[in-house]
Amino acid sequence: MRLRILSLAAASGAALLAAGLLPAHASAAPSPRSAREGTVSAADLLAKATSCRQISNGMYRTDEETAATVPVCGKNGAVFWKADMDIDCDGQRTANCNEDRDPWFQDDTAFHQSDGRPLKAETLPYVVVPSAGGIWNYSGAGIKGGGVVAVVYRDKVEYAVVGDTGPSGIIGEASYATAKALGIDPDPATGGAGSGVTYILFTNSKVSPIESHSAAVSLGDQLARQFIAAN
Repeated sequence: MRLRILSLAAASGAALLAAGLLPAHASAAPSPRSAREGTVSAADLLAKATSCRQISNGMYRTDEETAATVPVCGKNGAVFWKADMDIDCDGQRTANCNEDRDPWFQDDTAFHQSDGRPLKAETLPYVVVPSAGGIWNYSGAGIKGGGVVAVVYRDKVEYAVVGDTGPSGIIGEASYATAKALGIDPDPATGGAGSGVTYILFTNSKVSPIESHSAAVSLGDQLARQFIAAN
């Protein structure tokens, strides 16, 4: 994850998207693979995440230029926050994640595949957590690399893993693949969602191998059912 300062190009791109006027070389956000992964609905997950027992020492910003308004909450064996979604394209170089497509591209991720290589943002749904700092320490809350995350956007649920870390004061970022599956524009330079994304991270969970999305869905569905069943 990088410090992202809104550029004129990004602002112009957002305006074109809002107006439905895409340049000739661009395309509309791709359709997700499915409206929901697993057996738990977005509505049921969001109903459990309506109230917040704040566990962070303060609030996070969603971007470098925004105010700090996002707390990290804890409940029923999970931590969660509601924020925007910036697009992380870091890790292995692919057709859509590279220096030409992403001005902030880095060829590594905080956590690696079972073969030691960085994760592949274009194909693996993963979430970025803030690096440990004065606001919150993710590892102290039972969150680790490969931990399962339910990402909820509108009526869609996508299971992901904790795959990268970002600045200690900014929150709200996920991989190209996560955005694409949720119907969010995954373009690393101009895409993302300005708000309305809920990230539910299940404590003390770990997908093995980290690059197995099917394992994340299987474990995530189990933990999501426990999350909504708890009082």
